[in-house]
Amino acid sequence: MTIDWKSYDPGECYDEIISTPGYARQAAKNLAAWLRRLSHEDLQSRKLDAELAIIDKGVTFTVYSDGENIDRAWPFDIVPRVIPLREWQVIEAGLKQRLQALNLFIDDLYHDRKIIRDGIVPESLIKESRGYREECIGIKPAHRVWAHICGSDLVRDADGTMYVLEDNLRVPSGVSYMLENREVTKRVLPEMFENNTILPVDDYPDNLLEMLQSISPRQRAKPEVAVLTPGIYNSAYFEHAFLARSMGAELVEGVDLVVDKDDCVFMKTIHGLERIDVIYRRVDDLFLDPEIFNPDSALGVSGLMRAWRKGNVALANAPGCGVADDKVVYSYVPDIIRYYLDEDAMLPNVPTYRCNDKKQREHVLANLETMVVKPANESGGYGMLVGPQSTKKEREEFRQLICKQPRNYIGQPALQLSTAPTLCDGTVEPRHLDLRPFILQGKDIRVTAGGLTRVAMKKGSLVVNSSQGGGSKDTWIIDQDKN
Repeated sequence: MTIDWKSYDPGECYDEIISTPGYARQAAKNLAAWLRRLSHEDLQSRKLDAELAIIDKGVTFTVYSDGENIDRAWPFDIVPRVIPLREWQVIEAGLKQRLQALNLFIDDLYHDRKIIRDGIVPESLIKESRGYREECIGIKPAHRVWAHICGSDLVRDADGTMYVLEDNLRVPSGVSYMLENREVTKRVLPEMFENNTILPVDDYPDNLLEMLQSISPRQRAKPEVAVLTPGIYNSAYFEHAFLARSMGAELVEGVDLVVDKDDCVFMKTIHGLERIDVIYRRVDDLFLDPEIFNPDSALGVSGLMRAWRKGNVALANAPGCGVADDKVVYSYVPDIIRYYLDEDAMLPNVPTYRCNDKKQREHVLANLETMVVKPANESGGYGMLVGPQSTKKEREEFRQLICKQPRNYIGQPALQLSTAPTLCDGTVEPRHLDLRPFILQGKDIRVTAGGLTRVAMKKGSLVVNSSQGGGSKDTWIIDQDKN
């Protein structure tokens, strides 16, 4: 039995591979034709090969459940997602525009606050943001860039429009899985890489290292870079170790670092202290420096903020950049782009209702069954209501939450997320997905050629996070002109 694309039906959703039953989109024609030629046994064999490769490579993620930390093999689907290069070039330009404007916004908030004085963004919104740090006022990071690594989540609606769903600016994760997805796909679908021009993603660690070195306070041929991890029990520890190894950087925990009397940061080694120039930190702001933030934190380094403020070490992402990670601030991003760049946003936001506005709140409360309601500062798919898949009890609970803390919630219409063919229980079925590209900004701005495609493995589900039962796919940006 082989795949019958004529019987594949995504319903009213935009499908990334199949345009109408039996017909593939132009950029995916080679893939669809090749998959159709595979037997059922061959598909299952390649799926098993992928699962064994993931186990062999030790690609895991951690799920926190009932007080336990459970390591699981990374959930992966062998059928890739395809985006034509011409469309991707527009997306790439829009992502660069967005991060450039967001960094100008963050820098303005900690210095002149012009955007507040001009009435574009209300001051109360910033004061009440959990990501705003008064301790960062007046600090001038290299190139005036605060968010060096950004993962903006993209979704496509039923009409084919690509929207920015949210911006992840604090410690965005997932890039290691994007890289491992490509390696596994090359192993199980080698023929496709011989016959298609698929843009590479394996230059990301080199680009990341180059970006980090570009923000070094010391002008050296090879600035010393370290990845600061909370440790092995963190859900993203696999990624921390992967990136440190890929860049040839040091992987350190807070206890491995010390700030000396001159406010410089050093790493403890068996040969003595070695100075660190740049720290790619994967520790949240409030645990970074017990001298400034949480005094009980054992994850950070005492005096780190002093060293950063004096310009003796660079921190990526910079503390305080989470103010632009706030989902209520997200609703202002088109205005932020227009204010700083004098341009319209190339990539639209999903229509968003702010619950701290009485009229908009009433609209959300009256339409909970069709809305997605999100808290301002949660991540990982936690703390949100997916209206169309919710119970009456859940909607009532959220009604009370919104009325109690309206500033903390936004509402968005539930989009018909695009789908892609996914191998499920021996058959290929449509599953909803999103896309997290990774944007780097230091001296220059670069965007990965694709990103991490996350897929809801449960039929009909709109929640793609791995912590909520989602999986992932390789993302192919295909240059049709060279095929």
